[in-house]
Amino acid sequence: MHEVLRGIGVSPGAVAGPVVRLAPPPPEPPTDGAVADPGAEAARAGAALAGVAEFLRARGAAAGGAAEEVLEAQAMMAEDPELRERVADLVAGGRTAARAVHEGLTSYAAALREVGGYLGERVADLEDIRCRAIALLTGARMPGIPLLRRPSVLVARDLAPADTALLDREQVLGVVTELGGPTSHTAILAKQLGIPAVVACPDAAALDDGAHVAVDGSGGEITVDPPDSVLAGIAARTAARAERPEPPGPGRTADGTPVALLVNVGTVADARAAAEAPSEGVGLFRTEVLYLGRTSAPSVGEQVEAYRAVFEAFAGRKVVIRTLDAGADKPLPFIDHAQEANPALGVRGLRVARRRPELLTDQLAAIAEAASSCAAEVWVMAPMVSTPGEAAEFAGKARAFGLPTVGAMVEVPAAALRAAQLLERCDFVSIGTNDLAQYAFAADRTTSALADLLDVWQPALLDLVATVADGGRRTGRPVGICGEAAGDPLLAPVLVGLGLTSLSMAPACLPAVRHALSVHTLDECRDMAKAAREADDAASARENVRRLASPELLAVL
Repeated sequence: MHEVLRGIGVSPGAVAGPVVRLAPPPPEPPTDGAVADPGAEAARAGAALAGVAEFLRARGAAAGGAAEEVLEAQAMMAEDPELRERVADLVAGGRTAARAVHEGLTSYAAALREVGGYLGERVADLEDIRCRAIALLTGARMPGIPLLRRPSVLVARDLAPADTALLDREQVLGVVTELGGPTSHTAILAKQLGIPAVVACPDAAALDDGAHVAVDGSGGEITVDPPDSVLAGIAARTAARAERPEPPGPGRTADGTPVALLVNVGTVADARAAAEAPSEGVGLFRTEVLYLGRTSAPSVGEQVEAYRAVFEAFAGRKVVIRTLDAGADKPLPFIDHAQEANPALGVRGLRVARRRPELLTDQLAAIAEAASSCAAEVWVMAPMVSTPGEAAEFAGKARAFGLPTVGAMVEVPAAALRAAQLLERCDFVSIGTNDLAQYAFAADRTTSALADLLDVWQPALLDLVATVADGGRRTGRPVGICGEAAGDPLLAPVLVGLGLTSLSMAPACLPAVRHALSVHTLDECRDMAKAAREADDAASARENVRRLASPELLAVL
């Protein structure tokens, strides 16, 4: 008899195959090791942490895209001077290098877990650093993805970014994790790679190596020992996707309503690769990567060179560039972030300019110079805008540098509720659903028990999106979305029905979203949006929309 396990679908598609579980972490180092030379032992610990940082950067460079940004941030954690000092103190107290790394990173993780928010979300990254460093120090098997000898479904308690970044799409059919949520690194990177994934499925702990499962990354279901009917359904959906014609031209609904389909990028290499995809431009160019891993801010000249390369890759198309989004989970060593009880609610995003205004003015100058010599249509927007006054101040600064199209990110409920007033001060807004969900539901993104509250299908989150879209209609200004919600092909018609004018996503999501819009009229999209908002919870909203979705869409989800 087959069994159905339930989690949260975060990357669409349906697959079936045998389970392969992630390699276990190395054993905890013993507490009774002898230390003959504390100085040499501390040096060994430092070298292991440096080796992990080097490994993470190499994997990031190989993966590119959002993975490079994620792994660079993780590498910086391994190099944190406070962590090194803590480990060295433990060695001085008589611990071996391996034991000191274990205790140092465990206590560091506990501190971040207590803080919660964005920093709490990095606990899984710290655990990955701990395991890899201990493996280097003890000669234990390096944790992570085993050698796959046949296409399989990867099952794990959680996946570290370093493991997710280089998943082989030919060998990894799908991903299932016990922990995580819709905004976790596993979700973001799996969607970027186009691998069906389900997270927050605690019952997956009972799945053994070799068990045969079917994974529905759209509906969030894992069927153990799937019957022939489920396997036939997966085969039919796979065939339908392969035979699906790519709608030509720009994004639009079945009755011709235009919807700009854009891509999210984070690096120059990422942008050059994404430029090959059939998009109408970039809806989110994250500039943080240029600042990560440095002891000082990049010069205006360095920034001009990087921005110009991205603009040239998208010559003739739109590029929406977001100014520096530092703070919280992306602290920079050359910024005094001070001690904050809750960094997710502290000085981050645009608020950093309150302490370091020159970082913003230098960046705006660099963007303007790069844009002046390129054929791309450059728009600029600020992260973490909360009030109309902040939007107006940012717009004034950007326009003073000759940047004509200026916008704001809507990531907090205050901005969503006052969207019309924001849009009277700037030219457009773009919604970041990941942060908007966390702040709207007061749900820590690291708490798997609350992952259902971070589901982009939550009706209250859709209400906030509708409020922002209404502000766009009232002011005649465009409203886009660049959060993870934009890449969900079942949700895309709902977002258009709410009134959004552009969707920005990982390049791998473009074909499915383009198809989803092309088989629904605008009125059908509005009916789907209404049905989703009338639901009581995310699961009901998703099911309501499935009932209204066209057979052509359901056949390929």
